[in-house]
Amino acid sequence: MTLRRALILAAAAAALLLAAAAPARAERGLLVGVADDRLKWQSRSWATVTVLRDLGADAVRITVSWEPGRRTSRYDWDGLRRTVTAANGMRVVVSVFGRAKDAPADEASRREYCGYVGSLLQRFPTVNDVVIWNEPNSNDFWQPQFRGGQSAAPAAYGALLATCWDTLHALRPGVNLLSSTSPSGNDDAFAVSNAGHSPGAFVRRLGTWYRASGRTRPLFDTAGHHPYPANASERPSARHTGSKTIGQGDLDKLTAALKEAFAGTAQPLPKVWYMEDGFQSAVPGHKSFAYSGRESDPKAGQRQAELLAEAVRLAYCQPGVGAFFNFLLVDESSLSAWQSGLFWADGYPKPAYDAFKAAIADVRTGAVRCA
Repeated sequence: MTLRRALILAAAAAALLLAAAAPARAERGLLVGVADDRLKWQSRSWATVTVLRDLGADAVRITVSWEPGRRTSRYDWDGLRRTVTAANGMRVVVSVFGRAKDAPADEASRREYCGYVGSLLQRFPTVNDVVIWNEPNSNDFWQPQFRGGQSAAPAAYGALLATCWDTLHALRPGVNLLSSTSPSGNDDAFAVSNAGHSPGAFVRRLGTWYRASGRTRPLFDTAGHHPYPANASERPSARHTGSKTIGQGDLDKLTAALKEAFAGTAQPLPKVWYMEDGFQSAVPGHKSFAYSGRESDPKAGQRQAELLAEAVRLAYCQPGVGAFFNFLLVDESSLSAWQSGLFWADGYPKPAYDAFKAAIADVRTGAVRCA
């Protein structure tokens, strides 16, 4: 059975329980969605949209690629148009980035990148949430992190945020411009394999650049963060005491870094959106035909449903957190990639599907008990 066929069958069964209207927002304002590019590529998206509606998701985050010299892209524009059309009322969040070596770290490339994002907003008036680059504190997405042994990425990213904030808010004053950070980094400029800046250090150095710049306008509206667990068996509430990692249980560390970086400046203390999170599951033998390669996380097990539901409820209870996005709707088929979807790679729902749906329902009705 093809993936598309399996999704349609699953969605058809779910559709019997659906109301026609989009789900109501959570009482405490938690936006819950899925980070997945599937809607970009589907010419017939009914099955995927039905699944998202059945889950109770009210947002989807997709990626749009950028490279130097690109002013418009019919390829990405067509994918974004399909997503916006299919979403039909669901919030569409767009993350725009490219290869690490193409990070817009000089004035000309910053203007080009922000102009590209601006043209996206002009073309798609219902898109109002834009993530500026992806994990700029990670060497995997932004290079160089350091230059001559000195921190370089925070200042370069600060200049990019400033250019984009001015450009995009001039086009649309109410736009929601999001920053982005990964959960970890080693802060070692001389390491053979440098992982980049830890999120706390990156935010503080971003604040240092901001204060030195003399800027009197904000840099961003919302702080995007990816609070992935250290491994697939770690609970969302786990605290990384004595570590530079900032997972979901370390929200106080992120909040402290933001306060230290921007207190007393024109940058308000922002809400935090968890733009990506996910718990990988081990693939059972009867599903192995749909996967290839070797499992990358030896602690991947069968706790995904429990941990994902716990993460959503925890996000609802955390002060200052405004959104939670599960990374992937459907597993990636390569075991070296991510198996944190709500469907197996063959298109059939995992136990995490019902757990995620139940957690969203509790958030919507305010049934979550916050300690």
